[in-house]
Amino acid sequence: MYRRREGSGGLFLQALLALLQIAAECGVIPPCRPGFSEDVYKVALPDIIEKGQPLFTASFVDCSREGLLRFECNNPEDFRIESDGVVYAARNLQLSGPQASALLIKAIDDTTQQEWITLARLMPSKQQVMEPTSDLAMSKDLTEITFPSRNSDSQLKRMKRDWVIPSINVAENSRGPFPQELVRIRSDNDKNRSLRYSVTGPGADQPPTGIFLIDPISGELSVNEPLDREYIPNYHLRAHAVDLNGNQVENPVDIVINVIDLNDNRPEFDYPIWNGTVPEGSKPGTFVMTVTAMDKDDPKTVNGMVRYRILSQNPESPTSNMFTINNKTGSIITVAAGLDREKVSQYTLIIQATDTEGNLMYGLSNTATAVIRITDINDNPPEFTADTFFGEVHENRVNVIVANLTVTDKDEPNTQAWNAVYKITGGDPTGRFSVPTDPTNNEGLVTVVKPLDYEMNRVYVLTVEVKNEVPLVRGIHSPRQSTATVTIRVLDVNESPYFDPNPKLIKLEEGKPAGFMLTTFTAQDPDRYMQQTIRYTKLSDPANWLRIDPSNGRVTTMAVLDRESPFVKNNMYNATFLATDNGNPPATGTGTLQIYLIDINDNAPTVFPQEVEICEKPEPNAINITAIDGDLMPNAGPFAFELANMPVDVKRNWTVTRISGDYAQLRLRIGFLDSGIYELPIIITDSGNPPLFNTSHLRVKVCQCDINGDCTDQQHIMAAGLGTGAIIAILLCIIILLVLVLLFVVWMKRRDKERQAKQLLIDPEDDVRDNILKYDEEGGGEEDQDYDLSQLQQPDTLEPDTIKPVGIRRLDERPLHPEPQYPIRSAAPHPGDIGDFINEGLKAADNDPTAPPYDSLLVFDYEGSGSTAGSLSSLNSSSSGGDQDYDYLNDWGPRFRKLADMYGGSDD
Repeated sequence: MYRRREGSGGLFLQALLALLQIAAECGVIPPCRPGFSEDVYKVALPDIIEKGQPLFTASFVDCSREGLLRFECNNPEDFRIESDGVVYAARNLQLSGPQASALLIKAIDDTTQQEWITLARLMPSKQQVMEPTSDLAMSKDLTEITFPSRNSDSQLKRMKRDWVIPSINVAENSRGPFPQELVRIRSDNDKNRSLRYSVTGPGADQPPTGIFLIDPISGELSVNEPLDREYIPNYHLRAHAVDLNGNQVENPVDIVINVIDLNDNRPEFDYPIWNGTVPEGSKPGTFVMTVTAMDKDDPKTVNGMVRYRILSQNPESPTSNMFTINNKTGSIITVAAGLDREKVSQYTLIIQATDTEGNLMYGLSNTATAVIRITDINDNPPEFTADTFFGEVHENRVNVIVANLTVTDKDEPNTQAWNAVYKITGGDPTGRFSVPTDPTNNEGLVTVVKPLDYEMNRVYVLTVEVKNEVPLVRGIHSPRQSTATVTIRVLDVNESPYFDPNPKLIKLEEGKPAGFMLTTFTAQDPDRYMQQTIRYTKLSDPANWLRIDPSNGRVTTMAVLDRESPFVKNNMYNATFLATDNGNPPATGTGTLQIYLIDINDNAPTVFPQEVEICEKPEPNAINITAIDGDLMPNAGPFAFELANMPVDVKRNWTVTRISGDYAQLRLRIGFLDSGIYELPIIITDSGNPPLFNTSHLRVKVCQCDINGDCTDQQHIMAAGLGTGAIIAILLCIIILLVLVLLFVVWMKRRDKERQAKQLLIDPEDDVRDNILKYDEEGGGEEDQDYDLSQLQQPDTLEPDTIKPVGIRRLDERPLHPEPQYPIRSAAPHPGDIGDFINEGLKAADNDPTAPPYDSLLVFDYEGSGSTAGSLSSLNSSSSGGDQDYDYLNDWGPRFRKLADMYGGSDD
């Protein structure tokens, strides 16, 4: 033994591979040939094989081929081979007898179609189930698995055989103790050197890890915890044997551990409550519903085989065994007759599911509830609550309910077996009634759908039959109560008169004079049992041509009937008349008189168009004209066109040539005609009998033309083309525009005057009107005074709302005397009139006996507190400028003389 230096392993392996390749090329080592690893495989199988269980592996040496292999066997019904060579059971198998059976396996290359064949001998072996035992027993009876022997140079030579290890069966839910030994793995090479054993795969070194353990020295494989088949039913492990240096000394061995099922799960129903339905009256054997329960145990064993049975039925009517259940499938069917929804509408069954094929002693059970609702069938016919129903209705009314038909039905409400359908079977040959169903209460609503006439029939007797939306079940017939009689009385009302025919058409020639009797247009009163008279009036007469006699309905003309009137459409004139009876209340009816007017030749033709343009020179100067006639053929065209004899220059300068019956051509007769507007009288005659003619004036504009025949004298054409109507319209527009401008100027001036009247006429510093106030009362102190000085600037704009109400006076107000005529200040925006205005106001105040001050008891308002002005008692003549001359105050009038005496007088 020597220790390999770190880092030299890679170089050593590369050199070894190179030597092997050189030896193969030189023939020292035979080349690799693809094929099965063994010519004959010997496989030991258990007596019972489950579907999908892996059996053995047919190893194939492909020598790094790139082709795709496909495996086949001679018994595909029992075995299937995957692409990796593993053979599985295609179905559940049971080997019988000690003899071996042969299985032929073929490998096919899909690319080269090359085939390889091997043989597998299948031999039965005794099935081993690892039951929980003691450690000593396990060590004594432990099964030993030996690696297949091979030569030391097995890497270069094909193996002679591979042993397939039978699967190991372990019961689930073992109680231990753990770990429990399952099998001992051993290699023949452990006799001459020390080996180490290990296992890999799910349950060992892959999740879930730690379930299986192996003693690396002895090779004893153990399970470390209880197994659960419902979690993992089997484990696939691979055993390995290596030397102390980690070199593999044996090919890995596949070990399959099957978990044997125990009855540790109860059956579980898919739903705790199952709902089903079955029609009432069902025969025995009628399918109702299917309940299912699932058992997590192995369904291939009795532990997972579930059986069903009915524990109870509620109610037990009419018998306690109305239903049965298939113990294997869970299908519930009826076993007895007598299901009647009107007696029992629902059954409740308790269903039990038991595993172990229904063994109540050893099996596990569970229960569920099955609710079976009995559905309704039409086994009860509807019946009327009375034999005869009554109703009444006024004539001529429709969509009116005249009677309500009530029925009873024992079937389930709001179902097709309960919903009633009514049909009138007699008494209504003209279909004047219908009986729809009220969806809320199932009543029949006798409804009038066509107008009833009291004068034709006063009483209707109907026969009504009732059924359901679905027919009755076989064997049940409709009783006598399913038919009823409905008597309906018709009430008389005052009906409107009616014209017959309506509309009435008459034909006559136009031009009938006023007073011509056209026809008699009368109405009839449908109320034969009422003695009533009818009056006639005109309701619509667009041209006001007609008149009708109020009593006899005779229609005469008031004016000449003209077919060419705009009120006549397609030769038809319509007038509407009103007929009114003397009933209570009176009723009215309308009728239309249609007058078809036959055309006569009463309109002479006129030229069209009335204005044309033509060039001065004769080429090109032809104009096509036609005529317009208000009459119809044959009183219209063809027309005859002729120039009038006067004036004489018309025929000298112009000529008219007929082109067709309706058109003529106007052209210049002379070589040149001056530009201008010419009125040409043209005589046009129609083809009526007798014919009518008319002299129409055609306005011709002669102008200079270019080579294309278009007028170039635009100025003359525009001047000539401006007609009288256009000139009048232009003048009217100009006048309206001037009026609007004038109104705007007046409004602006008025607005400026109002604005100027509101402005100050003088500077605020020189405005003495701020200091001359006319008081009616003393008012408060300086703190509560809030004067609007703008009223002093415009005393004439004082709002009338500020006047005190009538009858309310203060004690110190002036007496009620006629107001003196104070001067009114001019509103002119010039401040020069202020002095004159004040002087005139002073003169008027001096002559006013009612002007204050006057002798009376004065009442003053509260002046407020905290005034910034000093008291008047603190003033004296020495501090107020007593040396000044106050005699001029005498010139201000009697109101200022007192002040003049106080300050400007002598000491006396």
